[in-house]
Amino acid sequence: MVSRDILVQYSDMQEEVRETQEKIDKLERTISHIEKQLRRIEQGKETVKDKVYGGMGGHQGFVIEGAPLREYEKKKTDLLTKRLLLNQRKSTLEILEFDILQKTNEVEEFIKSVDDSRMRRIINLRFIENLSWNKVADRIGGGNTEGSVKMAFQRFMEKE
Repeated sequence: MVSRDILVQYSDMQEEVRETQEKIDKLERTISHIEKQLRRIEQGKETVKDKVYGGMGGHQGFVIEGAPLREYEKKKTDLLTKRLLLNQRKSTLEILEFDILQKTNEVEEFIKSVDDSRMRRIINLRFIENLSWNKVADRIGGGNTEGSVKMAFQRFMEKE
């Protein structure tokens, strides 16, 4: 039988999936930015200049211009590291999504076993759809408040 702890765990798993996806999205944006910087260097749009003195008696000035190789190599290394991290996070997300699918089945089986239609709706809205108690009350309607649906759920779970 599903307990309140499993329902809370299910909500936490949903948040973990969302947070992992956000990390993936941020990392993909970072990778895209680094790739653009590397392309600019490769196309010669980013160069460094330096003035050195030498020649006859060290009095002649020369301007040296070229690709910023140290920066380029650092960015390449950073890009490879971030791509590896991205692959790891995507693997983690796949595992989390598989785990949550299994947990969803458990929670849905529990919801089916509840005799009270209103309580099935409350549990579904709160845990499967991951709505706040306030939004659950709005969806249930009938003058329900955040406190009343939460209290009804808590009383129901105490009986279980």
